[in-house]
Amino acid sequence: MRKVIVIVGIVMVFVLAAVFATQAAAQEAKRMSIEELKGMLGNPDLVIVDVRRDGDWASSQVKIKGAVREDPEKVDTWMSKYPKDKTLVFYCA
Repeated sequence: MRKVIVIVGIVMVFVLAAVFATQAAAQEAKRMSIEELKGMLGNPDLVIVDVRRDGDWASSQVKIKGAVREDPEKVDTWMSKYPKDKTLVFYCA
């Protein structure tokens, strides 16, 4: 029984560490205004990734011209295809 408690404790530590790391990464993400984005449009080093959920994207009347649509639930399958030397803007609202 003691062994199970130790294992559960270790797992909890890793889960909490992952949660805090995710929150820290989210807080570090830079936000930009519409005006800032408009000023960058046309830049060949800019990639706009529309990560709205399927229903939100389909029902929207507004889509950014040239944006690439990606499923936010499958980040691990598409993130590596974008070059690290480009400016990536993730659009979700």
